[in-house]
Amino acid sequence: MRHLLSLALAALIALFAPSMVSAADVAHGEQVFSSNCAACHVGGGNVVNGQRTLQQDDLKAYLANYNDGHEEAIAYQVTNGKNGMPAFGPKLSDADIADVAAYVESQSVKGWS
Repeated sequence: MRHLLSLALAALIALFAPSMVSAADVAHGEQVFSSNCAACHVGGGNVVNGQRTLQQDDLKAYLANYNDGHEEAIAYQVTNGKNGMPAFGPKLSDADIADVAAYVESQSVKGWS
């Protein structure tokens, strides 16, 4: 009986742990975004180029690999930069970039509202 309860508890932890990590990642991503991205991308916009916003339709239009993996495409853009956007790969850790990509994706799905 004790073994069965241990297995059930382990299954519950495994089931809910990924969602708890995702929430923490998005929350940290919001902090990274506020410190590094919001000056140009406040509210999901773009003060440099109004056609390159962080709205989901715009991300689909200008990130070539967006349909293959939303967060991966955003992370690639953040890491490498393009045109007027600087590369943040040298400045941010891989975890910071993954977290900010998760935050941007979560906001783009909601229309930044």
